[in-house]
Amino acid sequence: MSTQINGTDILELGFPEGKIIGIALKINSKRNGFTRDEMITNFKNVLETPENYIDDKIFSKLAVALIEKSNEKPEDFIALNQNPNAYSAYGLDHIEDGARKQMEVAMKLPVTVAGALMPDAHQGYGLPIGGVLATKNAIIPYGVGVDIGCRMALSVYDIPEAFYFENEAKFKKELIANSIFGAGHGFHGQYKSDHAVLENETFNMNPFVKNLKDKAWSQLGSSGGGNHFVEFGIMEFAQDDAVLNIPKGKYVALLTHSGSRGMGATIAGHYTKIAKEECRLPEVAKNLAYLDMNSQLGQEYWMAMNLAGDYASACHEIIHNKMERALGATILAKVENHHNFAWKEIWNGEEVIVHRKGATPAGKGVMGIIPGSMTAPGFLVRGKGEENAINSASHGAGRQMSRTQAIKNITQSEMKSILRDHGVTLIGAGLDEAPMAYKDINQVMEAQQDLVDVVAKFTPKLVRMADDGSKED
Repeated sequence: MSTQINGTDILELGFPEGKIIGIALKINSKRNGFTRDEMITNFKNVLETPENYIDDKIFSKLAVALIEKSNEKPEDFIALNQNPNAYSAYGLDHIEDGARKQMEVAMKLPVTVAGALMPDAHQGYGLPIGGVLATKNAIIPYGVGVDIGCRMALSVYDIPEAFYFENEAKFKKELIANSIFGAGHGFHGQYKSDHAVLENETFNMNPFVKNLKDKAWSQLGSSGGGNHFVEFGIMEFAQDDAVLNIPKGKYVALLTHSGSRGMGATIAGHYTKIAKEECRLPEVAKNLAYLDMNSQLGQEYWMAMNLAGDYASACHEIIHNKMERALGATILAKVENHHNFAWKEIWNGEEVIVHRKGATPAGKGVMGIIPGSMTAPGFLVRGKGEENAINSASHGAGRQMSRTQAIKNITQSEMKSILRDHGVTLIGAGLDEAPMAYKDINQVMEAQQDLVDVVAKFTPKLVRMADDGSKED
């Protein structure tokens, strides 16, 4: 019979973190006829005397992995810096310990120059989400993240607030007609879009990237699962903005959030695996494996990452162009900013690679959009160029509940109630994206007053998200 044992159970037996846990879970997932208690006993015995299980039909792979692990020496790994520089943190009182610990490990990398933690930070893989890390001549695939180049894009229309409420049905119709969601979903035949990004020569860089082109074409102009969205809302400028040339007032706006779809996720997985093989770090830091920017592999990843970023931007451009034509509206301003990316920047007089995983550029005068949740406001902001934050700001409110926690603790009636109270119409989305799963955006914005100035406030009114329970891809 199948036994219910998870990674935490195996760790508590004394197994080391890492791939050995995965091997044990794989053994446990097979129907080997053991009860839960019998499997736990077997795991204990293998841990204590792995040499007795080298030829065992079920546990041999686990036994060999344990023996190999016991023979590892510190000199087999790249040494971490035990006296790292301090990192800047914003809103630290509301950031979970897991994210702080991940940032502390990232600061110990021998290539790390500086770091910062944004107020929306929470635990991720490798670098925490909301983490900013500047490195010297090195690129970390998991410092960029899985959804490479994920971004926010905003179009502010010459449509007054009242027109939206008088024509909500039309906006809903166009939103459904001109957006598509979900992991693996895309367009086919005559419904495919074309864009110059498909002619990018980087697609011919190597066979691996070239094989991603067909999927990229199919998904061009689509949005992913998870927290990705396309939504209409009201953008309020409390005063004239001379830079954008928009007078004080309330306007209808379109806000989109998604990334490089399956192409970006495949690139991330491929080069992370390579980085781990090339850059052997201690277990605690293994997800921060990096590639030398002077190496062929480092340059390959850099080019693939930039291609994925350009592709993500093209997806948003297509959605916004479709909506502009459908509405027959004039766009007063367009703003786009991305996270899950790495940039070459000058910091303290030297060129560094700045990784922003779930954090956005906020250099002096740089525009950005920081969303809340489907019922909380988002903010159009202008960066202040704060050097201690490595010219960065948060990319949103940040989660305060994991997806699993949200599904367990939030009911459909609670979610419907909060949507009704805020006058928000929702198409799709599961309980894992309920507003209560996110931090208070106002608290997050207060913690980064030194990083950005607020230019305008966006209030969501009509939100579409994936409805198939899929995660970001």
